[in-house]
Amino acid sequence: GLNSSITMIKIVIPQAIKNVIPAIGNELIALIKETSIVSMIGMYDLTQAAKVIGAGNNMASYIVPMTVAAAFYLAIVYLLTFAIKSIEKRLRAGDKR
Repeated sequence: GLNSSITMIKIVIPQAIKNVIPAIGNELIALIKETSIVSMIGMYDLTQAAKVIGAGNNMASYIVPMTVAAAFYLAIVYLLTFAIKSIEKRLRAGDKR
């Protein structure tokens, strides 16, 4: 009894969003992780900033900034993972599987 636009908005799109969120979340996390690789190509990001800060002759001045940058990446990934899991859990609450 519903027309096609209401069917799409109320039934199809919510189901599609539930199915797509895990894949989009995984791609977002992979993208965040790969920004460190992109920095080697030329993009100025967290890894490049750590290299600039640790630009010294000895290895100790290079290790600490990179460790801090790695900790930032880890924190960002964990926060995104937590957010995606909570969104998935909230959307799954209505399922009767």
